[in-house]
Amino acid sequence: MDHQQLGNTGVFVSRICFGAMTFGGSGSIFQVIGGLSRLHIMQAIEGSLVRMNTDHIDLYQIHGFDSLTPLEETLSALTDLVRQGKVRYIGCSNLAAWQIMKALGISALGHLEKFVTLQAYYSLAGRDLEREIVPMLLDQKMGLLVWSPLAGGFLSGKFTRDGASDNEARRSKFSFPPVNLERAYDIIDAMQAVAKRRNATVAQVALSWLLHQPVVTSVIIGAKNASQLKDNLGSTDVKLDAEDLKQLEEVSRLTPEYPGWMLAGQGSDRRPGQVRDWSRFTVTKP
Repeated sequence: MDHQQLGNTGVFVSRICFGAMTFGGSGSIFQVIGGLSRLHIMQAIEGSLVRMNTDHIDLYQIHGFDSLTPLEETLSALTDLVRQGKVRYIGCSNLAAWQIMKALGISALGHLEKFVTLQAYYSLAGRDLEREIVPMLLDQKMGLLVWSPLAGGFLSGKFTRDGASDNEARRSKFSFPPVNLERAYDIIDAMQAVAKRRNATVAQVALSWLLHQPVVTSVIIGAKNASQLKDNLGSTDVKLDAEDLKQLEEVSRLTPEYPGWMLAGQGSDRRPGQVRDWSRFTVTKP
């Protein structure tokens, strides 16, 4: 298994991470228990340490935005946990770019621990992250941990335009994350062509595409059985060439939005050297 540097830290993590969302639990995934106050964070960490029978957590991530609790309070509490040795690094999940930048600013001004990772949804069928968040992550050197890389199983290869589906898949019972079906079926058609060329499965192509994105640190998989796990792990051996990536890019690219299309024009000037085109978060030579 290959490893990647975790954000701007000195830690390296595996390119594939095993998630536990499919194990146990009940209720809505949007259910929030008690918010990001110091009280609730301290209660939560103590409960986690007991349940996992450990004295520390390597990466502790908040999983949403609390509009009632000041970020200063949240970051102060997380900083105390790091200084107490109960947490090594802190991260966040499902936040907007402006919320993350505000948090980083507060950490810098207050000499508090800063978020080193973002855990977020990203897939060939859902590339919204690329509008604001990906450029921010690259600029701030934050790590990206991808959840639902197969769009809730929709990109597993078991769902097709002709109506084929997997009745056992979570996607069959709960349409999450949301996808544009017609667009997603076009993407699956392209993935099938690439999979055939690479002697790989559609799911492996979906995961491999993410692993080819410079912003991605690790991809979180949620395999339900050994065969799925083996298939997902095989994605690290699937190497996509320029033609593969171009085909997948063209069928899944985002519709240009302002200010993205303006930034693209402003970034393609004639100055010597390398110019950063933030609309496509790649380095180009004019």
